Amino acid sequence: MLRILDARTGEPVDAALARRGLVRVHARPPGSDITGLRVLLVADVLVRALEIGGNPAWATLTSAPEPAETADRAAPGGRADSWGEAGLRTRAAELGIRPFEDHPGTEPGPAATRTIDVVAQGAEATEGPRVEVAPVDTAHGSAPEPGDPTVLRLALLARRRDQPLSVDADALAEAEGTLARWRAAVAGWATRPSKPIPEDVRLRLRAAWEDDLDVLAVLDVLRSVETSGIPEGARFETYAHADRLLGLELTREIGAAL
Repeated sequence: MLRILDARTGEPVDAALARRGLVRVHARPPGSDITGLRVLLVADVLVRALEIGGNPAWATLTSAPEPAETADRAAPGGRADSWGEAGLRTRAAELGIRPFEDHPGTEPGPAATRTIDVVAQGAEATEGPRVEVAPVDTAHGSAPEPGDPTVLRLALLARRRDQPLSVDADALAEAEGTLARWRAAVAGWATRPSKPIPEDVRLRLRAAWEDDLDVLAVLDVLRSVETSGIPEGARFETYAHADRLLGLELTREIGAAL
């Protein structure tokens, strides 16, 4: 059962109150900037984790403030790097973040058993469980836009969600190198006979994302499997399975060299 740390209380709670019960994941981006994009990404990963565990999720959001509203909150000496509501949604789609229904209300809805708010650190209080997301620093410059948007997705996932994240050229280069290496490896493993995911690896993956959505632990499992002695067909299945949560298009290069 997926458990998350409720930022209101500091205590872990079940993400769903009942198996297969509908959970509303409500994103509250603080602005239409890269920090708002990180909030949407964390909400997207939470939705994916719920669905993997058998719980349907209703993804909603409260629209982010428009650029004129966020400019007043820019850091001294910095700039409010906002795209506007439409721009935020466009970039979210490019990162593989599913569409969120615009629904400002706080009620869970007639079929939802629980609402989980995904908010930026320091956001106004909410009634139900909440997941807090730390801000993203772009060194007071424009939010980076790599040619492959999933590079930015990985860069944003490469640090705990409750820790501030700096996205710069070095972070993007590291994410780009990792994605290129993993996609090439997956494409090679896909040519080998399929093998089941070893049970200990499957349990490690499940324990990682069910323990407060620990994406870093999931990435660590992939790194260990990459150089392990398990059959290549099993490595392929492991990466494909983990990508249901990560959304990094790790199987994208299959057949590209044929």
